[in-house]
Amino acid sequence: MLGAWLLLWGTLVLGSRGDTAFLRRADDSTGRCTYSFTVASPVEAGCPDASGVPELRAELAALTARLNRLESRERGTGGSGPRGAEVGGARDTQHAASATRLEATYSELLRAKSRLEEEKRQLEREKEELGRRLESSTQEIARLRATRLRRAGLVPTHAVPVPAAAPRWDPQPLAYQELQSERTEVPASRLLEETALSREDSAGCGELVWVGEPVVFGRAESIAGKYGVWMKDPEPVPPFTRETTWRVDTVGTEVRQLFQYEAAEQLARGYPAKVHILPQPLESTGAVVYRGGLFFQPRRSRTVARYDLRGETVTAEREIPGAGYHGQYPYSWGGYTDIDLAVDESGLWVIYSTEKARGAIVLSKLDPDTLEIQQTWETKIRKRGVANSFVICGTLYTVSSYSAPNATINFAYDTATGTSRALSIPFENRFRYLSMVDYNPTERQLFAWDSFNMVTYPVRLSQA
Repeated sequence: MLGAWLLLWGTLVLGSRGDTAFLRRADDSTGRCTYSFTVASPVEAGCPDASGVPELRAELAALTARLNRLESRERGTGGSGPRGAEVGGARDTQHAASATRLEATYSELLRAKSRLEEEKRQLEREKEELGRRLESSTQEIARLRATRLRRAGLVPTHAVPVPAAAPRWDPQPLAYQELQSERTEVPASRLLEETALSREDSAGCGELVWVGEPVVFGRAESIAGKYGVWMKDPEPVPPFTRETTWRVDTVGTEVRQLFQYEAAEQLARGYPAKVHILPQPLESTGAVVYRGGLFFQPRRSRTVARYDLRGETVTAEREIPGAGYHGQYPYSWGGYTDIDLAVDESGLWVIYSTEKARGAIVLSKLDPDTLEIQQTWETKIRKRGVANSFVICGTLYTVSSYSAPNATINFAYDTATGTSRALSIPFENRFRYLSMVDYNPTERQLFAWDSFNMVTYPVRLSQA
């Protein structure tokens, strides 16, 4: 640009004489730029003498000095010349790219930090919850044992030992945290021993007066176990025993797997002894095991079926007249719980509703061999208005909510008198999604499924 400016200047200065000016630029031996300024003339004597033009000489000298300064600055700093612009532009591009990468890395680190902090808070909450559950279970077992010893006369009444606080659980690597917590919380062999006291206290039939805190036996490992059903046979047939435990994960459209465990401890570890594949998919969480058979509702039907656990075949089927199915009259939590089976001291029951009953609970007694209906009662309790129900000593009991942490047993219907009454017995939904609850007359406990967790509730009956 400097050369072009000089050429233009020379042309303007000399153009008044009709001459053409030329500017040449070259490096000398010392590396300095040399500028040559000439004017073409047909006669050498016609070349104007610079000495005759003082103002031109002074202006050329000033211009030369200025060009030297600019050239020095361009060489030293890579300023505005072609090479300087190229180098400076490359550096600017590199700096911009580096800054962009650093900003992206910094943002990713901030997001990772935020995720880790949230996971840490979640783990701390889970640890506190597990600690509370463990402490509650330990104290309940200690209380039951102390009561049994006091009844046996081994501990004076005034010296009942106070259970020590449960030791805080020290979490191991996260991959094993949940499994270890459940193993600690479920000493099933000890718990089964302690339940003998509950059975002794509740010998004979009576009215339900108390439901204890839930005790966790196991947890489902996958989303298929969000809700399900687990049970023991109160009147088993060989080769099964009262310790044999059964489980079905009921999330899905083709639920056919029935898991068999030799004992509740095996259920807690999650390793079944056998898996039965049912000939028909079952629907929802209403199944029960009784006298060597699994009683269940086949999918999309108002039929009840009996699957023989020894022969592994369906031995009986019976349609429940008018019974709603597949979402017509479910419990409040949904899950196609239109037909719910139950067992108590007197035998096998089916809980459902019909169009004639206008959504109120209908209760029928079934023959366990033929599934023939022996007797039916129609209540005034709306089935959609309760979360679940079970039968104890011929009385139907309902649970008020499947998600409220402090729910209640809110209604009872006595088949002996055909009358119902309101109740308010506290019932804890510890995990806020109760999808199944059944009574086991031999264990004298409620078996329940609460958001992936298989739990039991001790109960107390009044003396008849």
